[in-house]
Amino acid sequence: MFTIINLEKWNRRSAFEFFKNYDDPFFNITGPVDITEGYRRCKSEGSSFFLNSLFYATKAANEIDVFRYRLLGEQVVSYDTIHCGSTVLMPDNSFRYCYFDFLPDRDTFIRQAQTVIDREREKPGLDPRHDAQDLLHFSVIPWISFTSFKHARRRVPGDTIPKIMFGKFYAQGERLLLPFSVEVNHAMMDGYHVGLYFERFREIFSAG
Repeated sequence: MFTIINLEKWNRRSAFEFFKNYDDPFFNITGPVDITEGYRRCKSEGSSFFLNSLFYATKAANEIDVFRYRLLGEQVVSYDTIHCGSTVLMPDNSFRYCYFDFLPDRDTFIRQAQTVIDREREKPGLDPRHDAQDLLHFSVIPWISFTSFKHARRRVPGDTIPKIMFGKFYAQGERLLLPFSVEVNHAMMDGYHVGLYFERFREIFSAG
C-alpha cells in the first residue's frame, strides 16, 4: 500500500526535479556505526548478528519517511511499509537473493527470516525481483572492513531503491565499529536524511 506525494507541497520538489533526470543520480555515504552494545547482546542471546543488523536497519529506514519514497512513473509515492532483500551466502560460496517481510517484532522477524534462508538454500539460481519497489536492497561483505563501496547497477530509469552494505566490524579501543554503506537516489533524499538514518540505526541497535 502506498500514498501519492503531492509534489506541489513537497519541500524537496526543486531538488527532485533537478536530480531525477541525471544519468547517475545516486550518491553513496560510507562510514562506521558503533554496534558494541548490539553485538554483545546478540552474542549473549545466541542470536544472528546479521539478521539483527537487517532488522534494525530496516526498522530505522521505515521510521524516516523519504526512505519509503519511490518513483513510479511520474509520481512519487510513499509506501506504508518497506521490506528488505539481501544477498545470502550459500555453502558453496555462491549467493542467493532472499526477501524478508518487515515485521515490527524482532524475534518474529528473525525467526521467519531464518526460515526463508533455509528454504532458499535448496533452490538454484537468483531471484532478482526487478519489479518490486517496496524494498531496501542489502548486502554484506563480512571479510573486509571497507571504507568505500560501489554497487553494480543496471541503468534503469526511475530506480529509487536504496542499496545498503554491511562490512566486517572491527575494534577501536573498547568499541566495535561496523562499516556501513548507504547508496540512495538524490532525487529522493539528501545527505541530511542519510545522516538521520545512520544515527537512528545506531540508536535502536544499541538500545535493543
